[in-house]
Amino acid sequence: MKTQQIALAAVFISLSAIGGMVKIPLGIASIALDAMPALIAALFLAAPLAGFIAAGGHILSALFGGMPLGPFHILIAVEMFAVVWLFAKLHQNGRAWLKWGVFIVGNGVLAALPFYFLLSPAFFYASVPALVLAAVINAAVAALVAPFVVQIAGRFA
Repeated sequence: MKTQQIALAAVFISLSAIGGMVKIPLGIASIALDAMPALIAALFLAAPLAGFIAAGGHILSALFGGMPLGPFHILIAVEMFAVVWLFAKLHQNGRAWLKWGVFIVGNGVLAALPFYFLLSPAFFYASVPALVLAAVINAAVAALVAPFVVQIAGRFA
């Protein structure tokens, strides 16, 4: 791994930490912009590195929020890694539109599915609407910002 990639990953993890501080309370969950930098990082970095940024961003966001789900945040970080890894792979394969839907469904519904069994069905049904909204907001902000980031990055290449 090149030093430039490590430095870029550090910048995106820092942006995830800042996005994790932006919290909008919504019922049982809160919306944070911690995933958005990882989605943008997927445009520039390999899939595992983008996934690592998403996992690290989630852990930092959870720490800022007081770790309300305790050790379950480790499971969520692994899920975030997997969802953003898949997002990055779809991007690399030219699946421009599919990657957004996969991220929203993966992050908003599928990632919550283990909690149906681990906590309760009520927790699952109460959290999914907020998680889908959070995924949509993260994806929308990333989709709006990405063209400008790509344009600026092109000037430095």
